[in-house]
Amino acid sequence: MKTSHNFAVVIPARYKSTRFPGKPLVDICGQTMVQHVWERCCSAVGVEKVYVATDDLRIESEVRAFGGQVLLTSDSCLTGTDRLAEANKQLDCDFIVNVQGDEPLIEPTNILKVIEKHLRTGNVTNAYCSIESENEHKSLNVPKVVCSLTEQLLYMSRAPIPLTKGGQFSFGYKQVCIYAFSREQLNFFSSHKEKTPLENIEDIEILRFLEAGYHIDMVRVSDGSLAVDVPADVVAVTKKIEENKGAD
Repeated sequence: MKTSHNFAVVIPARYKSTRFPGKPLVDICGQTMVQHVWERCCSAVGVEKVYVATDDLRIESEVRAFGGQVLLTSDSCLTGTDRLAEANKQLDCDFIVNVQGDEPLIEPTNILKVIEKHLRTGNVTNAYCSIESENEHKSLNVPKVVCSLTEQLLYMSRAPIPLTKGGQFSFGYKQVCIYAFSREQLNFFSSHKEKTPLENIEDIEILRFLEAGYHIDMVRVSDGSLAVDVPADVVAVTKKIEENKGAD
């Protein structure tokens, strides 16, 4: 992909996950999860533009072993976006694309869609897709997206929104964890050392921008990815990767 802007795709990878310690290094079909994510990012933008940002020497060693570029950040980052802001102090890019380190099935074309939208508008940009089931709509692990007809974010919540007056599920959208932030937007984020009220209660980082009055562009993609939040999720991801290999 060619652009006059200087950008990088950065994968924040933390070892000390509360629900799944060490998950970037978990083996999935013979490769660590962080390598799966890195390879898909490289497919989208090329090896030279992809970095892993971590505060852990074990993750650093693994990334260097498979040939990836790695940025060491402090262990005091409040959120993944704070880690991106710190990483960009080293990179000094015009904008950074954040791809979560726990999404080994992330679709490369979805990364490109987010980049293209950010290049058009310069706004904070995030991907989203349809929710397919009522159970997913009710899940507190799934951030729900409500946006305007022009695809600007109105709100994002772990609550099952929207709902009918009678409390029934009609339709819904969920966040896909690919973001694009300009240098200035990251500097704003990291300059606030405490979470904003809605960000804190929902534990959704992008709400910090929304609460500060930023326009957030949402990019609809065909589907989400299977994230690894807890150890049990590895089984589903492994099955999907094996199915994809069998289809090739």
